[in-house]
Amino acid sequence: MRTARIARLPLLTAAALVAATALAAGSAGAPPLRGVNFISVCGFSHRGPDDPIVLPRQPGYSHDHTFVGNTSTDAFSTPARLRAAGTTCRRSADTAAYWMPTLFVGGQPVVPTIAQAYYRRLTTAPVKPFPAGIQIIGGNSHATAPQSLLVTNWDCGDLVNVPASSSVPQCADGSLSLHVDFPNCWDGKTVLWDGGKHETYSVNGRCPRAYPTPLPALELVYRYPVTTTTAGVELASGGQYSGHADFINTWDQTVLASLVAKCLNRYRHCATGS
Repeated sequence: MRTARIARLPLLTAAALVAATALAAGSAGAPPLRGVNFISVCGFSHRGPDDPIVLPRQPGYSHDHTFVGNTSTDAFSTPARLRAAGTTCRRSADTAAYWMPTLFVGGQPVVPTIAQAYYRRLTTAPVKPFPAGIQIIGGNSHATAPQSLLVTNWDCGDLVNVPASSSVPQCADGSLSLHVDFPNCWDGKTVLWDGGKHETYSVNGRCPRAYPTPLPALELVYRYPVTTTTAGVELASGGQYSGHADFINTWDQTVLASLVAKCLNRYRHCATGS
């Protein structure tokens, strides 16, 4: 019998959330951090009731997820298996596994038209590449009330001016988007999921003392071909407020380290280029 996802993410303080994705102005003499990023654009791969982070080796026991990036992600995924598989990302070095709860409209699953992974720098200290195999979750799959807009939010495409919202908006352009931001500070020790104890968000451009390693601030965006109706729109995890996303780093570490060094730590806007 399939059961709902059992992990509950720790609640963050309001102060931490406010600072979580704040674009720091930079320390004295350093350029501002706004626009410092590189992007990985990925297509849909597959969907299914698996979660190799929270419910490893338990196929069919998770709510339904929509997977992008790595083409092999399932309940039995390991870093070695993921690194050996293909990817739907335009950057061939990005074989990372990304997933979100499946979006349903009127009881039918909706496949995203595109997924975009934004890798940003939000700390005044230089960031380190994600360690190989690290598992990170952003957002709360159990949320039944609005989460902070700085952690997860909905909006529409670039052609309409619709502000970020906790609720599903009406999108006249037929492009509904779900955004999830991941923690960007790491304890420097744990890579496997431990309920979120190994990660947190930066505060005012700095990582808390217990999480001394600044990482790229990853934001995952799924864009769906959903029109103006909001009737019957919900996530497989339990409703429109339960937005969350998962990430396992299996990038080619040499390429990832180069992007972090040449883009994020040199204050460059690399977008989808090199």
